[in-house]
Amino acid sequence: MNPTALFLGTAMWAWTVEKAQAFQLLDDFYAAGYRQIDAATNYPINKNSADFRAAEKILFEWIKVHGISDLKVLMKVGSINNLYTPEHNLSPSFLHIMHNEYQNLLDNQLDEFMIHWDNRDDIQLIRASLEALNHIRQQGVKIGLSGIKHPEHYAQLNRDFGFDFDIQFKHNLLYSDYERYSDFQGKPRFLAYGMNAGGLKFKAKQYHANSSTTVRGVSADQHQGFLNQVEECLTKYNQASELPPLSRFNQCSMVFAYYSPDIKGLLIGPSSTEQLKDSIHFFQGLEKGHHRALYNALRQLQENG
Repeated sequence: MNPTALFLGTAMWAWTVEKAQAFQLLDDFYAAGYRQIDAATNYPINKNSADFRAAEKILFEWIKVHGISDLKVLMKVGSINNLYTPEHNLSPSFLHIMHNEYQNLLDNQLDEFMIHWDNRDDIQLIRASLEALNHIRQQGVKIGLSGIKHPEHYAQLNRDFGFDFDIQFKHNLLYSDYERYSDFQGKPRFLAYGMNAGGLKFKAKQYHANSSTTVRGVSADQHQGFLNQVEECLTKYNQASELPPLSRFNQCSMVFAYYSPDIKGLLIGPSSTEQLKDSIHFFQGLEKGHHRALYNALRQLQENG
């Protein structure tokens, strides 16, 4: 079984996570021995055009300040604004321009170049994008997919290209895109994001004004019934387990994602150093095989729900 990677997400930087806090998160993530960073041109997607590309600027500044040369940055491109619209540019010329820009900014730290939010149903336009990505791949950069509306077109065309795509997909106890990518199943290639379903928590009092759930406008109340079921499942698991008891929804979320089929990596988006250190510690427990029985119980609950 391939080891599962841990990525530090940047989606909330320059939104709910200010630059100083992002710097501290990077410091602690790096000091813990982790190197993989998830980024995108349009982060943060906070519908404030003045913040377009603000998250990546924080990352690049941190790299420059500390003279870092060994990160593995996954960069998603295609979206042309941060207004949460479907507008994108995946033309060959644009892909080459963006690759060259990030190559200049990151050098060999650009580990993966990933298409972001492709809603096209035109197979010839998609082929043209893949031809550009093929040239980029030849320069030693991995190629990936994220937010693809018609993955079947990519699977069909890939018979000619032979990409070993990584696929970033939303995957949590409430919703998963895994089945939409059925043509790509069967090997660890999936990078799970949105594991906490927008930052859901068991109790309403745990949300604060600057929480991810609040600023994203997630309606937590509509999921309270299911959250109660998950919490009940967790209580039963704690009673039967010899491990220290778990108490948070995000712990259940990481368990569910980590042990799901074909998972290659988990994307976490902590807003504080305390959350980051807790997530790293918990992730390391999962690497040792902790809480697999909880995954089985959560999987059954999801299937029944």
